[in-house]
Amino acid sequence: MSTLAIVLIIAGVIVIGLIAYAALRRPATEKRRSRAREMRDRAEISRAQANKEHATADEQEARARREAAEAEERARSAERKRAEADRQAERAESIDPDRKRGGLFRGRRRKRDEASEPDDVAERR
Repeated sequence: MSTLAIVLIIAGVIVIGLIAYAALRRPATEKRRSRAREMRDRAEISRAQANKEHATADEQEARARREAAEAEERARSAERKRAEADRQAERAESIDPDRKRGGLFRGRRRKRDEASEPDDVAERR
């Protein structure tokens, strides 16, 4: 055989080997691509779930802050109402005619009643 024939046979074997390698390599590459695609899809789903949970947590936190602010406002309002009621009660007490009329004589009447009571009744008090 001539040298040319040997070179052509070796070149043919190399070409056939490359074709076979490429043919066998293609499914492995596709498997890796599909695996990578699945991993990306799962990561995207996990990311979406995490974002949803984060949004829910933010919403709960905002609701808690809003409720705390409302409770604080209710407490301030109740305190204002209580202060106003106290002022009204003091005003009513200061203008009450019964309080002013009986105020001076109540003490004298009580002293007089205590003096007329027997000793055993006074001791019970």
